[in-house]
Amino acid sequence: MAVNVKLSDVLVEQAKRHGNVEHRSVPKQIEYWSRIGKIAEENPDLPFSMIREILIADQEEPVGEYAFG
Repeated sequence: MAVNVKLSDVLVEQAKRHGNVEHRSVPKQIEYWSRIGKIAEENPDLPFSMIREILIADQEEPVGEYAFG
């Protein structure tokens, strides 16, 4: 469900700059930051590099099922 939210001009400009580098739209960049913040809050001992790898792995397509025998 999409919801309209008022954001500061500064945040939108920062998201635009960072989003351009990563080829993300402003909303997608803010969503990305939100996901980083959520993971960091839930796992305060994880370094950013690990959080980034979690987000990258989350984007990958599943390769197949593992068979435990």
